[in-house]
Amino acid sequence: MSRLQNVLVIGNELALAFEDGEELYLQLDLLRRACPCAACQGEPDALGRVLRPVQQIGPRGFELQKSEVVGGYAIQLFWADGHSTGLYTFDYLRRLAILP
Repeated sequence: MSRLQNVLVIGNELALAFEDGEELYLQLDLLRRACPCAACQGEPDALGRVLRPVQQIGPRGFELQKSEVVGGYAIQLFWADGHSTGLYTFDYLRRLAILP
């Protein structure tokens, strides 16, 4: 798997460039709504049921302040409203990039 080479916010998109030449462009609002953390997506209870919390994202919640690469497999996004617990794996970002 190719390493992440560059991350840049362009307008309302996050652009990711990998060493093998692959590029991904993802809308910031899509990324925030698709945050993979347990607080946003829920987590299973003892019986395996997942209750998805209702997301309350204010206007600053879609402003990306910074990002950090985590190991060689993910990126952590830091939003202006203080949310930063989601780790977006590169495979997850690729799946998000092909959504209509």
